[in-house]
Amino acid sequence: MAKNDLNQADPEQVAGNGLLHRRVFLGGGAALLGAGALGLMTARPAVAAPPDIADWMRAPGAPLSGHGQRSRFEDSVQRYVGPPAGGTTGAGSSRTPLEKLSGIITPSSLHFERHHSGIPDIDPGQHQLLIHGLVERPLIFSMEALHRYPMVSRIQFLECSGNSRPNLSAQAPAGSCGEIHGMVSCSEWTGIPLGVLLEEAGVAPQSRWLLAEGADAAAMTRSVPLDKAMDDALIALYQNGEALRPEQGYPLRLFLPGWEGNISVKWLRRIKLTSGPTMTRDETSKYTDLLPSGKSLMFTFPMGVKSVITSPSGGLTMQGPGLYEISGIAWSGAGSVRRVEVSADGGRSWAEAALSEPVLSKALTRFRMAWRWDGGPAVLMSRAIDETGAVQPTRDALLAEKGSQVSYHYHAIQNWQVAENNEVSNVYV
Repeated sequence: MAKNDLNQADPEQVAGNGLLHRRVFLGGGAALLGAGALGLMTARPAVAAPPDIADWMRAPGAPLSGHGQRSRFEDSVQRYVGPPAGGTTGAGSSRTPLEKLSGIITPSSLHFERHHSGIPDIDPGQHQLLIHGLVERPLIFSMEALHRYPMVSRIQFLECSGNSRPNLSAQAPAGSCGEIHGMVSCSEWTGIPLGVLLEEAGVAPQSRWLLAEGADAAAMTRSVPLDKAMDDALIALYQNGEALRPEQGYPLRLFLPGWEGNISVKWLRRIKLTSGPTMTRDETSKYTDLLPSGKSLMFTFPMGVKSVITSPSGGLTMQGPGLYEISGIAWSGAGSVRRVEVSADGGRSWAEAALSEPVLSKALTRFRMAWRWDGGPAVLMSRAIDETGAVQPTRDALLAEKGSQVSYHYHAIQNWQVAENNEVSNVYV
């Protein structure tokens, strides 16, 4: 549907280059656009003759199975698996294909991965969790014992501190939304509040930190402030209703909502209460923020307020001028997202997007906006504002603050260029 085909009932434009009012997605407002307007898809007129009988209606389908599988027609939806990282067998990462998903929950099979020495094959019957150090009663928990504790469930995101690192390149890299930003995922995590187990062990008055250690070959270790551990830290046993998958820490992991993913230690085997940070290899040689002065900031745990448009986005192709839905995700390690603004003219003007319910603390939030594309050049951008008032920065502002050597916690505004030939690509503005 081209611009001239729009009827007078269409919502007014609220920002430059064709952005329409967010009410299109509130309270059934999409009807204002006419049936099938968004995305150039229209229903075919009904005809008197009955529809064709497809082949799959002519014979019984597949039998029941013990474990469900997705349709074979969705096999192309895969994680982006990166090359092996140097130095250690099994080290590397994979990214979630954000542009191919909808809603806010990431399927467990598509949750991003980051491993430092491969995925251990752990027998839960032999795995144990030790809590010791500055405690009154050192305790060892079997998996059977842990499953007897009352559990809680929370929908929250997990993001690698190195997510979006490709956009630190001097030239805007080619790539899809998932290839650039796909080290963020969101799940329903179920487990035991860590504070419950720490209180049972009896935290000594001088305790201020704890050391968390994983049972992988890298023995990943990170120091965690005790305040965070007693606040909302979780010993996660389930993800999206099923036991954790091996690549996500089976049979149990530490989960620290809103903080960089590396500190949510997988395959958790040991927690040691300490008076200060342990300064392990994994938090001194990396996972620090290098400053322009040459010094490094340590323990910069929270992930900044962030958003990214997933559609249209890099590598996708437009279908010519018409009405489209701009859709994306926003999140913040400080709490809930309060507002997302969208621009179609490279940041010269902005309009508020509609947020899809539920809007949860430290979870992905889906936003949507109607866009009337006239077929000309456009640059799509989104910026999120969280409940603290923090605003997602531009790339220039972020680099001016952190310097050119920054490697972690990149959360700048993403720009997608829409060209007259219908192609969408990454661009710096």
